[in-house]
Amino acid sequence: MHKPEHSRGSQPPAPQPIPGVNSIIAVGSGKGGVGKTTLTVNLALALAGLGFKVGLLDADIYGPNVPLMLGASGEPKLTEGNRIVPIERFGIRVISIGYLSPGDKPLVWRGPMLHNVIKQFLGQVAWGELDFLIIDLPPGTGDVVISLSQTVPLTGAIVVTTPSDVSLQDARKAIEMFNQVRVEILGIAENMSYFICPHCNHEIDIFSTGGGDRTAKQFGVPFLGRIELDPTICSGGDSGQPVVLAGENANNAKSLFAFARKVLARIDELNSRGGSGTVLSID
Repeated sequence: MHKPEHSRGSQPPAPQPIPGVNSIIAVGSGKGGVGKTTLTVNLALALAGLGFKVGLLDADIYGPNVPLMLGASGEPKLTEGNRIVPIERFGIRVISIGYLSPGDKPLVWRGPMLHNVIKQFLGQVAWGELDFLIIDLPPGTGDVVISLSQTVPLTGAIVVTTPSDVSLQDARKAIEMFNQVRVEILGIAENMSYFICPHCNHEIDIFSTGGGDRTAKQFGVPFLGRIELDPTICSGGDSGQPVVLAGENANNAKSLFAFARKVLARIDELNSRGGSGTVLSID
């Protein structure tokens, strides 16, 4: 008797690369409220500012904040072949469910629907030639990460945390989640790490200190840096003008560009280890 192709016990299809996309980076966190999307948006724009071709996929289906943070609205167009044309903003290509379902109406979807929209965003969007596709994940350890890991080969994942013990506890869960789905951890980024007093210019550790670095050492993964708690970083996202647009020499953008450069160095390390010979050239 002929055995069905997808019978019980058969292996699922292997993840398929996206044509033209060199590296796919997921940015996740164990919990909400740590500034994951803020770091994702600024990372994408910083990489573009360093001369790379960048795409940004907002996979946070329930809380798609990327359109607001980029100040970009409108509905994506379709090609003649029914492929989705991403929105272009500040030199990067962007897709988000927020462009297709704008406003305050929530999406009440179950797991299979999430899987289908993630597959569509990965496979039916005309991304073109990209050095990096950055994916903003929803907080927590849920279906979207599983769908991603089954659909495309992820280059690696970045885990965003704050120095607080509560955030670090959930960051450890995120690390274990990526380990379970066999996604390389590019490193841990510690957001809201410190506050610079405007009067004395001293660092103030509002949410404790050193937790991100300690957790990175605990799991044997790189620490990608500390990003300060700066009101201009928050207001930049609210206004659709992220702070990295001011350039690498802007005081409130320096830690974000340093973070981006550490991500580049980590990608170079993985490429060298894999024997690809591809080295990312930055000035």
